[in-house]
Amino acid sequence: MHRSRLGQIIIDCNGDLERAAAFWAAALGHRASTLSDPQDAHYRQLEVEADQPRILLQRVEHPSRVHLDIETDDVEAEVRRLEALGARRIAQVRTWWIMEAPTGHRFCVLPPQRPDFAERGGMRGH
Repeated sequence: MHRSRLGQIIIDCNGDLERAAAFWAAALGHRASTLSDPQDAHYRQLEVEADQPRILLQRVEHPSRVHLDIETDDVEAEVRRLEALGARRIAQVRTWWIMEAPTGHRFCVLPPQRPDFAERGGMRGH
């Protein structure tokens, strides 16, 4: 049995990432910062309280949109559970999967991103 929960809200930005980060930081009342890993240079993070889902802005080539990340302690099991509900795999990136819901919405399934996952992980899947 594995556990999953809403981990992140990703604001996909086609255009000026710094301008987008400044707007969303002011709009939502959080400071924007860069991530420490150089591989993540195309992200900005809004600094939210530790018990809240993370909010990331991501520079993308496709049209701007918002997508959700589901964090889980067993990526493959959660992907299979979501496939049984009608989702489909689109692509694997590093340690996570880009998925598509039956409604056409894209989302990602990834390993835990917040340090409190072990204590506060969400629903249990089969």
